[in-house]
Amino acid sequence: MRIVLGVGGGIAAYKVASLLRLLTEAGHSVTVIPTEAATRFVGTATWEALSGNPVSNSVWDDVDRVNHVRLGQEADLIIIAPATADVLARAAAGLANDLLTGTLLMATCPVFLAPAMHTEMWRHAATQSNVATLRSRGVTVMDPASGRLTGADSGPGRLPEPEEILAAALGVYSAARARTGELAGRTVTITAGGTQEPLDPVRFLGNRSSGKQGIALARAALAAGAEVHLIAAHLEVPVPGNLQVTRVGTALELRSTVLAALPVSDVLIMVAAVADFRPADVMASKIKKSDDGADPVITLVRNPDILKESVELRRTAGGPAVIVGFAAETGDPDGDPLTHARAKLLRKGCDLLVLNDVGQGRVFGEDASAVVILGSDGSESAPLSGSKRNIADAVVARIAQALTG
Repeated sequence: MRIVLGVGGGIAAYKVASLLRLLTEAGHSVTVIPTEAATRFVGTATWEALSGNPVSNSVWDDVDRVNHVRLGQEADLIIIAPATADVLARAAAGLANDLLTGTLLMATCPVFLAPAMHTEMWRHAATQSNVATLRSRGVTVMDPASGRLTGADSGPGRLPEPEEILAAALGVYSAARARTGELAGRTVTITAGGTQEPLDPVRFLGNRSSGKQGIALARAALAAGAEVHLIAAHLEVPVPGNLQVTRVGTALELRSTVLAALPVSDVLIMVAAVADFRPADVMASKIKKSDDGADPVITLVRNPDILKESVELRRTAGGPAVIVGFAAETGDPDGDPLTHARAKLLRKGCDLLVLNDVGQGRVFGEDASAVVILGSDGSESAPLSGSKRNIADAVVARIAQALTG
């Protein structure tokens, strides 16, 4: 999600550094716009280091990019903390005398303000009138917390804790997307991560999947307003909130969970790296090295094809309107990855297939990817590359198109 984080000129600005870290650690792209006064409390170097993005508060920087227009147009959510009495007044009056207020006037996304100021300033009739005006326009203005303020003063006006601001702001965003997003009102089931097939109590057959692409898809579907059910195998990344999670270990566990979810899903996205084979026998105790030096013999059996089975069940019993498969392919003497993906799309019968070229160690565990989206109607996207969240956004947009087309 693309977030603009505005910082007002108050002592509470130091707490917003923690909010910024929470946002970036959750995978969001954050552009910080401090007011000129805010930089007296926390310098731009801090905001740049924590966000990984350049920081400015002037409309005269990067004029060729027209930032006061672009940032507001591109933002998915704007958070201002602390929203000082001055920021509230300028926002209510519709002023555009710096980059932050200009961005506010361009925004069509949800706007969330977390005020912080002395109690007398918060209770002043002018401030309360400004808050009422902003709320009447659909801006969410959080009530400040009560507690110790600057000096010996105490009362309402304290900036809420970063975790509270984050939860409230994301809740506002989710509610807005649930009403207007591309997948509003839809239930999306996503499988993610790599299955693990046990050999004995301490060993298993697994794969290199980190689950990053599946989690990125879950975030993208949530951002598009969907109700998301994540079926999670082994993951190396945290799971976002606001979704239903079912944990599984093996391919057979994943299969039973997917089949149970089919009747209540509008979309099924099979991005999990499911083991093609599993040991025929699981040893009750750890496999030991034999004294005679003989190598153990492990017999593998084929796991069910969950994607193909889901497509076949839809034909007879109904199910998701759109079923999406992922193909992690490498080239070989029989063809390049795209050739293999086209053949796989025909075999599986799904509506969309996302090709990942994983040759030479690419994709698995990385933060970026390159894909081609193939459709059962013969369509093929141009190669798409970028962060896994950008890839996820493109896949969700293609799913929305398929649902309405």
